[in-house]
Amino acid sequence: MTNEALRFLILLLQFGFLALLLLILWNFSRTLRRDLSTAAQAEAAARAGIGRLVALESPGGEPPAGRALAIGPITSLGRNVNSTVYIEDDFISTQHALLTFRGHAWYIEDQGSTNGTWVNGHRIDRPVALSYGDEISLGQVRLRLER
Repeated sequence: MTNEALRFLILLLQFGFLALLLLILWNFSRTLRRDLSTAAQAEAAARAGIGRLVALESPGGEPPAGRALAIGPITSLGRNVNSTVYIEDDFISTQHALLTFRGHAWYIEDQGSTNGTWVNGHRIDRPVALSYGDEISLGQVRLRLER
């Protein structure tokens, strides 16, 4: 190979590397913008008050039956006093379930609780999309998702 051909090949490799680097950065920025947009939607949903849980039945007294509980984009449900929604019931795990707002819908996911999480009378074993009016049962406590 001549000296000129070698220089040309090295120049082509440098431009190829630069193009690959720009492509990676573009994909990274696109993903970051999409994630930030989803987080902003969830925050706006929480501020707009598009969701709340209403306690329908609570033998332990916490939360009292009839109380409306504000929920945020990520809401933990359990017997742990640090849970977003503290529930006093011996049949509920400390970290029982997680309620999240993704895109335009609420989802609930059991967090490996002993007695399970139930939606409209069916035990769930994976994240499940919720509709307004759905009933969530945790131990002896029943909650309804409302606007």
